[in-house]
Parts: sequence; structure tokens; C-alpha cells
Amino acid sequence: MMQNQFHFALALPEILLLIMACAALLFDAFSKSKVRHGTFLFSVATVMLIALVSAWQWSQGVQGNSFGGLYVVDSLSHFLKLLSCAAVIATLVYGREYAEDRDMLTHGGELYSLTLLALLGQFVMISAGSMLTVYLGVELMSFALYALVALRRDDVTATEAAMKYFVLGALASGVMLYGMSMIYGATGQLNLRLIAQVIGSGNADRLPLVFGSVFIVAGLAFKMASAPFHMWAPDVYEGAPTAVTLIVAAAPKFAAFAITLRLLIEGLHGIAIDWQPMLLIIAVLSLAVGNITAIVQTNFKRMLAYSTISHMGFVFLGLLSGVHNDMVTAGSAYGSALFYIVIYVLTTLVTFGLILLLSRRGFECENISDLKGLNRRDPVLAGMLLLAMFSLTGIPPLAGFYAKLAVLQALIGAGYVWLAVVAVIFSLIGAFYYLRVVKAAYFDEPEGEVAPISYGVITKGMMSVNGLLIIGLGILPGGLMALCVSVIEGSLKFQ
Repeated sequence: MMQNQFHFALALPEILLLIMACAALLFDAFSKSKVRHGTFLFSVATVMLIALVSAWQWSQGVQGNSFGGLYVVDSLSHFLKLLSCAAVIATLVYGREYAEDRDMLTHGGELYSLTLLALLGQFVMISAGSMLTVYLGVELMSFALYALVALRRDDVTATEAAMKYFVLGALASGVMLYGMSMIYGATGQLNLRLIAQVIGSGNADRLPLVFGSVFIVAGLAFKMASAPFHMWAPDVYEGAPTAVTLIVAAAPKFAAFAITLRLLIEGLHGIAIDWQPMLLIIAVLSLAVGNITAIVQTNFKRMLAYSTISHMGFVFLGLLSGVHNDMVTAGSAYGSALFYIVIYVLTTLVTFGLILLLSRRGFECENISDLKGLNRRDPVLAGMLLLAMFSLTGIPPLAGFYAKLAVLQALIGAGYVWLAVVAVIFSLIGAFYYLRVVKAAYFDEPEGEVAPISYGVITKGMMSVNGLLIIGLGILPGGLMALCVSVIEGSLKFQ
């Protein structure tokens, strides 16, 4: 397949998603109903259609690049797009009643159209073959997310969170763009594989190359919500409407992970000796800041934000353990990081989905104290909460345990025994605040009036599937782990 031709069929999911997102805007503009049930159904059907198209392309072995190498289609992109679609569908299902109860749809269905546009940005990031495409995808996703956080214009807290997110996000994007400009100046290339070739040939100017990688790693750490670039996450998670918090917390992690792989592992692997220490520092800081700070949190959403920071530390541990190893070992290490982020997003869908189900008109389930006595109100939801918290802690036989184990095995295999010990210690510290949530749900008396919990059949089915996946992927993780390693080895060229 020639690299300079425009193969529009490769970008069929993105093209369809753009058309459908515009159609959702038009549908909403001409809809006369105050609550946009039609826009919700249209959006869910759109994401399902895009997922089917991407799955069909993957099954037919559709691979290659287009638009002069700006756009890449491989097994990794198909896999992450399918995961992103699944996360968005679950997010829309969980958040529908919440959005309707808070009149987030009465002024228009921007919630759904902006979610589709954010998903489009994630798709562009996942299939980025050039630094230009990376930046365009990041900005498309980010601007949609900024608008989503500020969607409730009468909510001062949400507006403040959106302003913080926008200012810090713009700063991070500028830092990343500056790093890209230095990489371009050092190599004369924007295409990631051509950059890797120039670095491998020894013709790149090393000083701006190293400085550029520093700025790029900083920008990536921001998008992954990793310390010390984590400042936005607790405020945004707490301030945004919970339905939007789930949109920010789940699917975008796949896109951020994708551009981390594309930029560092594929494009800048030749100077890994320079950016690897940065990943090590970011990983340790994320584990420390996330787990220690989460202990003192009383707001459940804020606690989950710090939990996210700590889990991104584990993802970076998996990434740094693959550097300078042979292809088999490196593929397993990067595959363990991919497996970890898949399990993290799956568990995040359960935790924030529970918050959405427990919230009702005039009441926000945001504090840990709001979970008191949950087992008496709804044993099924309490059981889901227990599964999620135990999985995040890393208790067997749940999926979170195997995810941590896979990363620790990769670390030990790469010779970082001391780092594996540090990760285990911080995981033990993190067990305190997860178990505190379980204690509130099972052993504490409820405060105030206890309202019944009502949710639809579809939502109940989605929650059940999430819970079963947490158990099933913990007992039988081999298939998903093998798939993660396979898509990494078959897509990335890091040797």
C-alpha cells in the first residue's frame, strides 16, 4: 500500500463518526422534545455502528496507512477503538437518567454530540502516525471535554472545574507542541516511523531531541493524569457533573495510552535511555502522591481521582520495564501495561456507574459517607462496589490482582526488583482507603432518610456485565493478556 495515497476506506470509522456527530447536532436542533431521548438512542446506535465497522475491518485484516502517513490502521488501533466504543456506550447508559434529572438536556443535547466529538478525537489519537495527527486528536478530544465539564452553566463548581481544566490543558498542549517542534527540528520529520529511522541512523541532533522528549513526556503525563502533572484531575473529577466525570475518566485513557505508545515506544524508542528515567520518576511519584493523598479524602469522586493517579503509576511501570529488552520481553511488558489500563477503565465504569445510580434529583452521591448502609438498601449494588474496590486494591481472584501481578512480573523480569517492592508497598497503603469504602457500605449505619434505588433493566444488565468481567478476567486472564501482547507486537516497531 502506497503511503502517499488517500485511502479513505481505512478511515471509515472516523468518517462515519464525524457524519453521525454532525447529524446528532442537527437532530437535536430540530427536536421539539425537552428531554432528548431520541438523541440518546441515536448516539448509542452511532457508537455501536462504529464499533461494528471497526470490528469488521479488524476481522478482514484491514491495515495500512493513509493521508501521507498521518493516519495508521493496525491491530492496536482496532483493539483500542473497540474498547473506547464499549466504554462510551456504558458511559451513556449509566449517565442518561442522571443527565435528565439535572436538566442537562433541556437546553439541547450537547452532552451526546460533544461525547461523539470527543470519541472522534480519541479515534484520531489512536490512529495517529504523525506528530501532527497526535496534536490534532488531542485538541479535538480536549476541547470537547472542556465544554462537557462546563455543560451545567448554572453550576459554579462545574464552571470553576472547567476553567482549571482548560487553563492547565492548554498549558500541557503547548508544552507537548513545543516538544514536537524540537523533535521536528532535530530530525526534520513529523512521521513517527521516519523519526525512528532518523534517530536509528544517528543523523538526528541529539540535544534538541532530548529536550523535546522531556516536553513530550510532560504533556503525556498530563493527559494520563500522572504526578507531578496531576493537578487538574481531583478538581475536575469532583467539580464536573458525575456523568461528565465518567466521560473524562474512562475512554480518554485508551487514547492517551495510545499516543504514549506511538510517541515514545515507536517514534522515540531510539533515545529511550533519556526518557526512561522520567517515566521511572513519574511512576514512583504517581504511586506516592495518589495513594497517600487519597487516604485523607472524604469526597468519593476526589478519592477516585487520586486513585487514578496511583494506577497510572502502574501503567508507567509497565512501559518503562519494556525498554532495552528483547522483542519478546518488551512486547510482554508493554502488553502488561495495556492489560492494566483495560482493567482500570473497566473498574472505573463500575465505580462511577454506581455513583450515577445512587445519585438522584436534588442529591449527589459524592461523599464516602453517602455510601453508608448501601448493603441494606441494595445488596447487588453493594456487591458491585465491593468487587470494584477489591479489584482496585489488587485482591485475588479479581482482574485487578492479575493486572498488578503482570506489571510486577514485567518489572522483575527487567531487573527492577526494588521498584516492584516499592509498588507493592504503595499498593498496601492504597488498600486502606479502598477498604474504608467497603466498610461504609457494609458496616456503617445509613445517615438521614434512605431513599429507594431505582434503575432500568438495561442499566442493571450493563452493571452485571461489568461485574462479571471483573471476576471472569481475574479467573481467566490469559486470553485478554495474550491479545494485548499480540496487538502490541503486531503493531509497534520498537526494535
